[in-house]
Amino acid sequence: MRISYDSEVDALYIRLLEGECQCRTLRLTDEVSLNLGPGEQLVGIEILDAKEVLGKGTLPTLVLENVPAVQSHA
Repeated sequence: MRISYDSEVDALYIRLLEGECQCRTLRLTDEVSLNLGPGEQLVGIEILDAKEVLGKGTLPTLVLENVPAVQSHA
């Protein structure tokens, strides 16, 4: 999983699956969209106006619970 934020456009993207795949976009609201891959598998979540949608003007703190530490190979 990879979470990225673009401050220029205030957009947050949560990528759940790595690799390239053809996706279709399902728009839930004006700000939130789901990217669905083959078999309707959830590939990613895009959030526009992220500071307002998620944090009332600021980005919220990310808290991971019960997730073992993993070394990055990037």
